[in-house]
Amino acid sequence: MSERSVVSLRDVTKVFPRGEVRALENIDLEIRPGEFVSLIGPSGCGKSTLLRVVGDLVEPTAGAVVVNGKPAHQARLDRDYGIVFQDAVLFDWRTVARNIALPLEMLGWNRHRRAERVREMLDLVELDGFGEHHPWQLSGGMQQRVSIARALAFDPPLLLMDEPFGALDEMTRERLNLELLRIWEASGSTVIFVTHSIAEAVFLSTRVVVMSPRPGRIAGIVEIDLPYPRTAETREQPRYSDHVRDVRKLLRTRAGLGSADAAAEPAPEEDVY
Repeated sequence: MSERSVVSLRDVTKVFPRGEVRALENIDLEIRPGEFVSLIGPSGCGKSTLLRVVGDLVEPTAGAVVVNGKPAHQARLDRDYGIVFQDAVLFDWRTVARNIALPLEMLGWNRHRRAERVREMLDLVELDGFGEHHPWQLSGGMQQRVSIARALAFDPPLLLMDEPFGALDEMTRERLNLELLRIWEASGSTVIFVTHSIAEAVFLSTRVVVMSPRPGRIAGIVEIDLPYPRTAETREQPRYSDHVRDVRKLLRTRAGLGSADAAAEPAPEEDVY
């Protein structure tokens, strides 16, 4: 593992015993501190499986997974990462503040320290005044912000996000993209983000990792050199369109979606895989 890597994957393969499904094959990837790396590829290519391997929720069949200089299992025990799923997975009987405080309770933080940290996190995700609400009183986008706040509450160096905005409408999704970038820059965390949207991946990321159909391999990596902070106007820049085209080309030529399709050039916002 490079001295500078937060995550190091070496020759990672995952085969699920039932039906001998080969989900991942020979994955090599290094992720540096402070990066925002998106995983994108066709449905069933192993994006979420790869994220779960990093998070020690799925054990690889072969290969090495190192997180913060230690095996992934130890990193999980040490709470070196937070996880945000597509569903917010909040407890309806707990208030927003108590949902955010849950991991801090598990870590044994005292009440005063928890309350102070919850206030900081509510401010970070711009939910001041909603601490005493319950999740069912919030919109879907607000619930996801609570989920992000909970994942970041104990200050993990790594944030794993599995299609967190996939179920939201386009306008809410674009707004939360902007808010996520603000939170990421403020927190200093490293992010691994799974998405089906080319436009979202390019807008958010420092790098986009394109995966092939199952068995999932890395078809290519696109470096995104758009400056931060990114704004709604970023999507209008020619360089943004160039990067969208680069990711699309990898998906359609090297990820097995056909060279004939590569000739078609739909608008970036229509690209969802």
